[in-house]
Amino acid sequence: MYNLVMAKHVIHISEKEAAATNVATLLAHVRAGTEVVIENGARPIAVLHPAEPVRRTISECIALLPEDSTATIDPDFAKDVETAVESYREPLDPPAWD
Repeated sequence: MYNLVMAKHVIHISEKEAAATNVATLLAHVRAGTEVVIENGARPIAVLHPAEPVRRTISECIALLPEDSTATIDPDFAKDVETAVESYREPLDPPAWD
């Protein structure tokens, strides 16, 4: 589920600015992970955000590392990730509703 925390950046623009802006330009911002809030005065009237969280491949993640990074992906990487996920899983214990 998408929420405001997932947005890297948020752009606030007026309804007038949005009408004068090319839709492709607004969508380019959204594709890059930016949330666009269109406002009438101080009141939000529309929010544009990615339909799904931005996902990256391992190679894209590696490309984002600083040049002096010592991070490596060894043959057991997938096993390490699986172990980490399993160690933080909590059982689903939903509250009882009356």
